[in-house]
Amino acid sequence: MAILSSEKSEPLTGTVRVPGDKSISHRALMFGAVTVGETIISGLLEGEDVLHTAAAMRAMGADIERGGDGLWRVFGTGIGGLQQPAGPLEMGNSGTSTRLLIGLIGAHAITATFTGDASLSRRPMRRVMTPLEMMGAQFETAEGGRLPLTVTGPEDALSIEYRLPVASAQVKSAVLLAGLNARGTTSVIESVPTRDHTENMLRHFGVEVQVETLEDGAQAISVTGHQPLQPCAVDVPGDPSSAAFPAVAAVLREGSAIRLSRVGINERRVGLYLTLQEMGADVTFEHERIEAGEKVADILVRGSGPLKGIEVDPSRVPSMIDEFPVLAMAAACAQGTTIMTGLAELRVKESDRLLMVAEGLKACGVSLEMGEDSLTIHGTGKPPAGGALIETALDHRIAMAFLVLGGVTDAPIRVDDDAPIATSFPNFTALMNDLGMKISAVSQDS
Repeated sequence: MAILSSEKSEPLTGTVRVPGDKSISHRALMFGAVTVGETIISGLLEGEDVLHTAAAMRAMGADIERGGDGLWRVFGTGIGGLQQPAGPLEMGNSGTSTRLLIGLIGAHAITATFTGDASLSRRPMRRVMTPLEMMGAQFETAEGGRLPLTVTGPEDALSIEYRLPVASAQVKSAVLLAGLNARGTTSVIESVPTRDHTENMLRHFGVEVQVETLEDGAQAISVTGHQPLQPCAVDVPGDPSSAAFPAVAAVLREGSAIRLSRVGINERRVGLYLTLQEMGADVTFEHERIEAGEKVADILVRGSGPLKGIEVDPSRVPSMIDEFPVLAMAAACAQGTTIMTGLAELRVKESDRLLMVAEGLKACGVSLEMGEDSLTIHGTGKPPAGGALIETALDHRIAMAFLVLGGVTDAPIRVDDDAPIATSFPNFTALMNDLGMKISAVSQDS
């Protein structure tokens, strides 16, 4: 644990590649672990969250090794072949892998216990448990459906049709993963499109995924159980959520010009970049192509003057839910008012991100109003004063977002704990400093 300080820097320049996409990295390991044969993964995010996923799959029988060439090789058990782990599965801070693995394990006739850090242990799991119970899984949890959580899968998992009560790619994915080992066809109905990495990767592994548009405009995504996954190669693109931090840092400094190489630009993940463009930012995609079922491109970002405040379309929320903390930093520097609504999901992330962002920005001198699911930020066209010590509450995105803001404020911004950053962006400080930022560790007394 260290306090990090970010101070005003010159314009950012350079070309960098951000770490591999966390969502795709989790899925590549999980799918490889239930495939018969060898799956070779390049570009895997080697952050703590993903390493917990690798450890969990090893504990259930998969052979997973990282070679000296940087490639990860996974020899799986096949669908239905997961073994009961000898001890609890320690998931650290990773809500994504926990919820997806509850789905995957929940359709196997084994028992597994999930534990996590203080932050993960506060996050609700009931939304995943409900459909899994319909499929035959049984649960024992701490109060409120929280970790530690024990799941026991049925001998013969039932297929279901489940309509998501709240837009959630994690719940959708958990049910589809359970459906891989269930009798018949399992369908998930979503009224609002969410991240489709699970569907894309299942197809890449040779699984037939059906998508049907219903009369009310909702989509039904279906898989039929006991389809074998085919071993393949997965080249993980750069994470657009991680790329958001250097992108916003460059946007906020006039004269900046950076290239973020080979970043995933799945249409359900690029809401931040579309929003920045609407605010007047110079953000463009180059060399667009499809790799392993995912659209990728280089992202070019130039700092070209003050942004303007806008009202963010709430229908865009699922495509940028993880980027709202860093978008709020951009809004704090924009000219005029930025209104963000539909943010209730931010309250059940690694921290109450809505509250953490609001309190941190107020401490930096920003005028704003926070509602139950909204944030309205009144920008002046100039960066706020800064000078605050930000409480991160073990949340990596809160820490990185305020370090980005510290690069343009008159007084440095400090964050109280750098440790959570390693969960998703292990080389964050080095990469940002290579572009020209000034982020450094400081003593408790400074």
